[in-house]
Amino acid sequence: MKRFIIASILSGLLFGLLDGVINANPVATGLYAVFSPLVRPSINVPAGIVIDLAYGFLLAGLFLLLHTSLPGGTGLQKGMSYAVVIWFLRVVMSVLSQWMMFEIPAAALLYTLVTGLFEMLALGILYGLMLKPAAP
Repeated sequence: MKRFIIASILSGLLFGLLDGVINANPVATGLYAVFSPLVRPSINVPAGIVIDLAYGFLLAGLFLLLHTSLPGGTGLQKGMSYAVVIWFLRVVMSVLSQWMMFEIPAAALLYTLVTGLFEMLALGILYGLMLKPAAP
């Protein structure tokens, strides 16, 4: 349980840090300029921290629930396969929906796909190295 809590908090903090780096750098701000009419003037940092920590706990719990069914023999391999699953469910599906509904430059969508994969791999590797289900 202690490992789960630590991994969840670390992954929530990593989520927030990576989101900041991915979305606030000069390349991203240029690519995401299409969203400028919709962007808030400031970010609600406390809400963002709470949401990222909640994501950390949720994703860590799901990793433990799915652990035995994930491909791979080692924790690292299972973490990376989990990362691909959550990347598809979180990032790919979102990008495809945006592509269908909005006029967003292809470069922005591709950037989201690539950076989203990097972010999910970082989280999956963290889970794979830190978490394994308790023995029955």
